Amino acid sequence: MDDVVWEAIKPGKIQLGSENRTVIFGGIGPKHEVEINYEYEISKYPVKRDLCDKLIADGCNIASESEWFLALRQNKIFGENITEELSDRIANSYWGKICDGSAFIASDWIYRVGRRWRGHKSKEIRIEKSASKSEYYRLIKNKRLKENIEKKAALPHSSDKKRLLMQEILICITVGIIPSFIWAYFNASSDYVREGWLNLVFGGLFIGFFTILFWRPRTKTWLVKDMVFVGKNP
Repeated sequence: MDDVVWEAIKPGKIQLGSENRTVIFGGIGPKHEVEINYEYEISKYPVKRDLCDKLIADGCNIASESEWFLALRQNKIFGENITEELSDRIANSYWGKICDGSAFIASDWIYRVGRRWRGHKSKEIRIEKSASKSEYYRLIKNKRLKENIEKKAALPHSSDKKRLLMQEILICITVGIIPSFIWAYFNASSDYVREGWLNLVFGGLFIGFFTILFWRPRTKTWLVKDMVFVGKNP
């Protein structure tokens, strides 16, 4: 197809997302497993937009982030000093994603998923809604289902907010509030501890919340077997 080199990709499993939810080191979560149960072909190199439009009209599709990573794991895709766009549209998490290899398009999406190549390595980039069309895309064709799947594995629609709140309270108490009182007990007068306890509490809360910049317990990695199963194939 117009000099595009196509590579065959076998079915397989990959993991996407981050288990780190700190401000400095964290990424889009949760970390989750994707099971791609079909074969497909993917363009070995990103395709320029004008040719991409023509190939899409002929039946090709823009690769999803999951399909892209499975191809990368099988050492079938490459790029050099360019930025390519994928088909996923994300808000601030993967919650609610169907993990069968299809693109994740959140109803309230904020950015488009892309990859920027520097030399022979790539990193994730976020392409804003308002940004102009990308110059390069990764295409796939000839999806071949390995077997019929009546239901698809999916992540829950949201995190366990109650559990996260309890975790934050516990961190604030053990990392912030208790150390504040211990410091005051050994370094301040007994009157200060008795009369300034409210300041110590708020100071401890601040310290506890501040630690989210660089530390939080790792979150759960969602495997396919742990997910909910929804819908049916068309």
